[in-house]
Amino acid sequence: MEENDGVRLNKFLAEAGVASRRASDRLVEEGRVTIDGRKAVLGDKITPGSTVCVDGKEVRREEEVIILAFYKPAGVTCTSDPADKDNVIDYIGYHKRIFSIGRLDKDSEGLLLMTNDGGLADGVMRSRHEHEKEYVVSVDKPVTEQFLDGMRHGVRLPDGDVTKECVVEGLGPKEFRIVLKQGLNRQIRRMCDTFGYGVVALKRVRVMNILLGDMKEGRYRNITKAERSTLYGMISKKE
Repeated sequence: MEENDGVRLNKFLAEAGVASRRASDRLVEEGRVTIDGRKAVLGDKITPGSTVCVDGKEVRREEEVIILAFYKPAGVTCTSDPADKDNVIDYIGYHKRIFSIGRLDKDSEGLLLMTNDGGLADGVMRSRHEHEKEYVVSVDKPVTEQFLDGMRHGVRLPDGDVTKECVVEGLGPKEFRIVLKQGLNRQIRRMCDTFGYGVVALKRVRVMNILLGDMKEGRYRNITKAERSTLYGMISKKE
């Protein structure tokens, strides 16, 4: 316990493998969390003997830290909401409670990290840490140097967001590679649209030090001890 009078609910849920702290707060706001039968509120604390439920199912802290590399197919949604028939949790069918670290658009495919470590998820997703994520993108017309150069520099999106400078290089007539250090909603698609390009296919091939490699679509693997050590090291350097 972090204090004599209990541990914060969002920390408890994160350590139980429900979601990151921020996402856990959203679950509370949506009324999906109860403590000893009453509906939880933001700021609640959990004391020994308390019964915490999410969507009516009791949750407990998980001792084993799980980190999976999953090749998400297009059409799968990065949510744990059982009301979404395409949710990633049901698709994977893992035997323990896990959740996705961040999101990958439903229309996109590629590497998605799954875990029960809320602290890890928070560390990966904090925008100020600028952790790299790499993508291979196919578009609907020939890639030009003008387009690539424009994508490399700050792109002002229609809603006013401005993207950070990033690495972009051509791979083929209608294909390019891009490395982002931020995660705006549908960022690559919106960047391409700004230059009049439509995305035909988008695949994430790397998150920080974890590579998609030759994984088969729809499959997952436990990351290696070396990958895990490097991943936690990259997080701790940013704290």
